[in-house]
Amino acid sequence: MASERNLLGEPLEPCGTDPLTGFYRDGCCSTGPDDLGSHTICAVVTAEFLEHQRSIGNDLSTPMPLYRFPGLVPGDRWCVTAVNWLRAYEDGAASYVVLASTHERALDIVPLAALREQAVDVPADPGTLEG
Repeated sequence: MASERNLLGEPLEPCGTDPLTGFYRDGCCSTGPDDLGSHTICAVVTAEFLEHQRSIGNDLSTPMPLYRFPGLVPGDRWCVTAVNWLRAYEDGAASYVVLASTHERALDIVPLAALREQAVDVPADPGTLEG
């Protein structure tokens, strides 16, 4: 999916391979018509974020082998749904975000300012993030 772009307008970079993430389990936050949840945000999860997700009915800590889901621990990089990330952000429990690995479609749901606030990969020229 070479045509997929990140928030910086560049080719989407991989999010994580250990554990292997992505709606398509390709290591990237690629999206398409089958990805109804918009798994487009490359999150570096924290204990607070994982607890928040569990509290809203989205348990990301418990393995689910049927879905090739290993269960997450703090520090893992994972493509999370834009809606659930935004809810965590609004509740003060957002994870960190890797902008270069976050799909541009996340902006359909989450304001760029919120993602920038949680960014862990700020480019040398932050002006490129203006949108």
